[in-house]
Amino acid sequence: MQIKNEAMLITYSDSMGSNMKDLKGVLDKHFQGAISGVHLLPFFPSTGDRGFAPSDYTRVDPLLGTWEDVDALGEQYYLMFDFMINHISRESKFFQDFVKNHENSPYKDMFIRIHEFFPEGRPNQADIDLIYKRKDKAPFQTVHFADGTTEEVWNTFGEEQIDLDVRKEIVKEFIRETIKDMASHGCSLIRLDAFAYAVKKLDTNDFFVEPDIWDLLNEVRDEAAKYQVELLPEIHEHYSIQMKIADHDYFVYDFALPMVVLYSLYSGKSNRLANWLQMSPMKQFTTLDTHDGIGVVDARDLLTDEELDYTSNKLYDVGANVKRIYSSEKYNNLDIYQINSTYYSALGNDDASYLLSRVLQCFAPGIPQIYYVGLLAGENDIELLESSKEGRNINRHYYTLEEIDREVERPVVKKLINLLRFRNTSKAFDLEGSFEVETPTENTIVITRKDASGAAEARLEANLETKEFTIFEQGNVVTL
Repeated sequence: MQIKNEAMLITYSDSMGSNMKDLKGVLDKHFQGAISGVHLLPFFPSTGDRGFAPSDYTRVDPLLGTWEDVDALGEQYYLMFDFMINHISRESKFFQDFVKNHENSPYKDMFIRIHEFFPEGRPNQADIDLIYKRKDKAPFQTVHFADGTTEEVWNTFGEEQIDLDVRKEIVKEFIRETIKDMASHGCSLIRLDAFAYAVKKLDTNDFFVEPDIWDLLNEVRDEAAKYQVELLPEIHEHYSIQMKIADHDYFVYDFALPMVVLYSLYSGKSNRLANWLQMSPMKQFTTLDTHDGIGVVDARDLLTDEELDYTSNKLYDVGANVKRIYSSEKYNNLDIYQINSTYYSALGNDDASYLLSRVLQCFAPGIPQIYYVGLLAGENDIELLESSKEGRNINRHYYTLEEIDREVERPVVKKLINLLRFRNTSKAFDLEGSFEVETPTENTIVITRKDASGAAEARLEANLETKEFTIFEQGNVVTL
């Protein structure tokens, strides 16, 4: 199924019910017309990071479902799958064979071997300091081989996630086969997870290395195009990198929007939001929440350092059960530039603020993505957080079918579902159409969307201070 300019759900296979069958039942029962696409977070066998350490892309984790279940979802919804192009599980057949057979392994070239990557006598401290890294030590892991020897391989993320050498033909073939398999199961869009780390090059910071990163992206795009599959490169960094990717005609994420909207609703001021919306590309997916934390670095320079600090501090002040410690090393936080919270709790569990945040998202340029916890206006899950000591689990609640039946009856959730149905059916939100934004006062914003012909129009008038808003379609008030 081709990508539609209609709302996409982001969800794990076992977070709205126990498995994919439950998930499809929930969507069919409660969200007809509100959700048209599903980003099915990693559902392959995995050894860590909630699916992001895949060991085998050819199989579905049997606890989550089957390929038949995936195919059934794909018959009704356009689908996005994750491809962790930077790494694979240490328990994959490729790495396990490498550990067993070392120099005799047919897969030895799949991995970045430190003694081959660096000249003799390196890496030195300057090399390690240069690397853009997620941890406070060199991103290397010592491997103990069956022949009794040891060596280091590149390991950007968790201990289970071994980096792949995307320059090697054997990895290029692995990429081609993985894309082909995904396309055969109804995948319309491949999310390239952590792609900016994938190219490593001597004497660089090994992050978004140009021009090499474009060679990789173009190779992958050419392969995906054979199956009419689009790419969505995933990167959390300064918004200017997203703009570069958009300039190369890829879909991008609007990861800056979450903090800009929070700042706007906390301060009641409309100037920063209006400025960012005017700059935003139309070929993008908008987010307020994902399976990760709320990104801070993405909005740098769209908000001043003082405004970013204000927003972060206000989040801890206003947010319901949002504590600094939940985004710290004590709770296994992987990224110091993200704050762990549901978006609803970041807005103090306030229905009016939350609904306005989603209205702003729906009127922004691009296609709205909404995380499953956000779809149900979910609060921070402190119990799951404390039981796991994993900071991001504050926003990864497991909903039972009975819970969902109750949650969809809440007024804020009902209005959100109606909002998404309006967004999906109004012709005014044409990606080829026009976008205009005005700020009549420092607290108000007016956004007008029209289709390419100018015949269909939707307009939002909102007061960011009082959280009041009105939606018009063809001049008539829309009731949610």
